[in-house]
Amino acid sequence: MASRPDTDDYLNLFLNDIPLMDVRAPVEFAKGSFPCAENAPLMNDEERHRVGICYKEKGQDEAIKLGHQLVSGDIKAQRIEAWNRFIARHPEGYLFCFRGGLRSRLTQQWIKDSGIDYPLVKGGYKALRRFLIDSLDQLIANGDYRILSGRTGTGKTRVLLDLPNPVDLEGLANHRGSSFGRQVTPQPSQIDFENRVAVAMLKAHHLTGGLIYLEDESRLIGRCALPESLRARMAESPLMILEQPMEERVAIIRADYVEAMLQDYISRDGEEAGWLNFRDYLLSALDRIRRRLGGERYQQLRDLMTQALDQQQATGTLDRHHAWIETLLNDYYDPMYDYQLSQKQGRILVRGNPETIRDYARNHHKVLK
Repeated sequence: MASRPDTDDYLNLFLNDIPLMDVRAPVEFAKGSFPCAENAPLMNDEERHRVGICYKEKGQDEAIKLGHQLVSGDIKAQRIEAWNRFIARHPEGYLFCFRGGLRSRLTQQWIKDSGIDYPLVKGGYKALRRFLIDSLDQLIANGDYRILSGRTGTGKTRVLLDLPNPVDLEGLANHRGSSFGRQVTPQPSQIDFENRVAVAMLKAHHLTGGLIYLEDESRLIGRCALPESLRARMAESPLMILEQPMEERVAIIRADYVEAMLQDYISRDGEEAGWLNFRDYLLSALDRIRRRLGGERYQQLRDLMTQALDQQQATGTLDRHHAWIETLLNDYYDPMYDYQLSQKQGRILVRGNPETIRDYARNHHKVLK
């Protein structure tokens, strides 16, 4: 097989989900990497730390010498084996380190010594990250956005994903955006979230084109912060308001936050622990907005929620959840949403049920293209 050249075609890597082998240390990978990257480090955290100290105190040559001492023999053989396994799974991929320098070139050389030519990303993580930051800035400034808004429980994400060119910010943040929004798996780091948003925006622009549809979000989606420039553009973009009757909203909340979350916890933790962790998730979410609810209203809602959970545990029925969900929507989320909507600068293009929103978006999108 002919060897492939090293690459600086960053756009191709991200648009086509090209697998990337990140040979930086685990601590660097954990701070942030890319959606299609896997960590297969040249040095572990302790080895990297020792080499870093040596570099500061004695210079590059001594640091390289120490690195070779630390990663040798069986350890070196294990690392090469891990890289070769990645290459076998992803022959079309590339490797990278922080700057496309010593670590990636050494990794590339050791892989070559084992009989395989495997290309690297020129400029490494730093160049890839800079490309995404610059691309996102450009897309935010020049893109055309439509914002899907609506009260809590109207099923905005479901409708968003049916629109012609959606970017699901909550999906990228792995969080549903409210105090009840956390998922059973952790959120990405802030850098990972920003990288995911940039890649999704690049795909929406280059692969689909035209208007980009986003769900109305506040600055924070869980603990992931939207880029300020994106939030500013969203605040002035035209709005599509999704409307649903209360009965339908209660059903959607119950399906997403009670039934689906219980199943997710049970899948992760087993029946008994899953139930306890699910119960804790609901009560903790209410606790987080205790101050904003006020003591009396909080206690009323907590009592209703506890009764619903007790009934669900005893009989498996869900009907008592209706009371706390409707009260929370009426007394807390709706007034807050109505106030926020009154503050928005973007003009309202359409209001209506899911079908009205979908039809409007499809018709309008076709005209633009």
